[in-house]
Amino acid sequence: MQLAREFENANFNLFQAIVEQAPDAIIFADREGAIRVWNRGAEAVFGYAAAEVLGSSLDVIIPERLRPAHWEGFRRAVDTGQTKYADRVLTTRSVHKDGSKLYVDLSFSLIRNRVGAIAGALAVGRDCTARHLAEGALRARVAESEEKAKVGFNENS
Repeated sequence: MQLAREFENANFNLFQAIVEQAPDAIIFADREGAIRVWNRGAEAVFGYAAAEVLGSSLDVIIPERLRPAHWEGFRRAVDTGQTKYADRVLTTRSVHKDGSKLYVDLSFSLIRNRVGAIAGALAVGRDCTARHLAEGALRARVAESEEKAKVGFNENS
């Protein structure tokens, strides 16, 4: 914290600079699900400039079919102060500005204000679409090979 105070004294907000310049997507939504922080990493992953989404609903990046489950979990987390996915990275579906489907590795946290009340939710993540699709293709090839081996074994028995 001492280093942060030194930066503050130089009219430089270290924490703001970290968020703005981080390569990963950093998104903060208030208790109502309105986007309040959207960094360059989020712009790169989702295709929206911050000016396009600040104040908007998280729905801009949530596939329509997943919205009911998302909002149920979001509201439960904000109301109870506990998130189902604390301390874990979740690979989830998302959508890019151009409409293409994404897979994104996200970690979540609830952010509390100075008096301990939930101010909103933080998500930090990165695009993992290529990895996810490659892993799925590999699983399919392994399953196919296992099936062929099983069929070959039964024919030779």
